[in-house]
Amino acid sequence: MSETEKPENETPETEAFNEDQTPLEDGDNVEAFEELEIDPLEALAAEAADLKDKLLRTIAEMENLRRRSEREKVDATKYGVTKFARDMLGVSDNLRRALDSMPEEEKASANDVVKAVLEGVEMTEKSLISAFERHGIVPIHPEIGTKFDANQHEAMFEVPGTGQPGGAIIQIVETGYMIGERLLRAAKVGIAKSEPQSTPPAGDTPPGAQVDKTA
Repeated sequence: MSETEKPENETPETEAFNEDQTPLEDGDNVEAFEELEIDPLEALAAEAADLKDKLLRTIAEMENLRRRSEREKVDATKYGVTKFARDMLGVSDNLRRALDSMPEEEKASANDVVKAVLEGVEMTEKSLISAFERHGIVPIHPEIGTKFDANQHEAMFEVPGTGQPGGAIIQIVETGYMIGERLLRAAKVGIAKSEPQSTPPAGDTPPGAQVDKTA
């Protein structure tokens, strides 16, 4: 076998080359860093800091995602029945109208059959209200004379000359409801109309004004 020939099963050595195609000797990497005035330790520290920053950002994003998922789960549990509850409010309204349609004196003098029907309606209404409460649905009961709140009330009409300040509630038309912290249905109310302040006629002395007697 000649010196120029090599065995077929011998793996040729792989050499690294610089940009000028000269073999890369041991220590050239360090020299390259030194030529660029880069400290290898500082480069590694910068890379580690960058990786740490990316890791912390990923952890923060995952935590935000977990909190958002928990919040959506709670909202779905609490407010998932909103549409159904809004439809059931009409049933509650009709039960109350049926009970209010008969005066109290007629209820007292009604026969046993009518009384039994009224009792059944009352029990049905109470059962429905209890079901509402179990699902966080509570009625809004504005008091007469309190100020109108656009976040919970809906003004159906204004009445002048009530003696109440403008915007005060004077009548409850329909009960409102809340579900959790959200408005399910606004309470429909009638409010007092603001009265314009009257101005005294010319020449009249306003009440409480001082009269100049020297004129």
